[in-house]
Amino acid sequence: MRKPIIAGNWKMNKNPQETQEFLDGIKGKLPAADKVESVIAAPAIDLTTLMAFAKDSDLKVAAENCYFEDEGAFTGETSPKALSEMGVNYVVIGHSERRGYFHETDEDINKKAKAIFRNNMLPIICCGESLETREAGTQNDWVVAQIKAALEGLTAEQVANTVIAYEPIWAIGTGKTASADQAQEMCHVIRETVKDLYNEQTAENVRIQYGGSVKPANVKELMAKPDIDGGLVGGASMEPESFLALVNYQD
Repeated sequence: MRKPIIAGNWKMNKNPQETQEFLDGIKGKLPAADKVESVIAAPAIDLTTLMAFAKDSDLKVAAENCYFEDEGAFTGETSPKALSEMGVNYVVIGHSERRGYFHETDEDINKKAKAIFRNNMLPIICCGESLETREAGTQNDWVVAQIKAALEGLTAEQVANTVIAYEPIWAIGTGKTASADQAQEMCHVIRETVKDLYNEQTAENVRIQYGGSVKPANVKELMAKPDIDGGLVGGASMEPESFLALVNYQD
């Protein structure tokens, strides 16, 4: 049985003081870790504050990005080795904003996934199509190609512990949401792709999130779908009350 995973993705928002105020608002109110995995992905400047809180709570912490080298002359990048030493649990990679604004390639994302595993963390690998791709009817081929490239060279055990986040670009920050049926259809395609690349057990173990205007009003419907194991949530994860409503969706 796959454990649900709800991850808030703050993007480039909140300073350490605002992070602490958020944490004060969720203290003692998260679901038990064996029920739902609650995750916050935050800017690097907020990770120390989050990690201090996470030591005594059921919150897991994700970085929003990292480089694929552990150290070196890479000014401005975030070291996966340093993140691991901090105790960070997950790293989000391949987000459409990283691909679009910063021109990250499938090869970059694959190298980052390997670096994350090398440093004993887990990747949340994002994938998703543009509106133009969906309107052309080629969204399945597009996402399958992203998955194949991101997972190249990873072992079945690594993939079984990976989180894959399907985020249709046309539904991120637009207020538009893929219907629960559309989200389920693509998450099923992703699971079948993992099965084809590896085996049925690996496909059954990998957790697949949906992201794209997820909010308390639609999270239950999405989570009821058989191949949707969680959400990667942007705007609705920014306030304590909304985040708590998301992670406690089973109540």
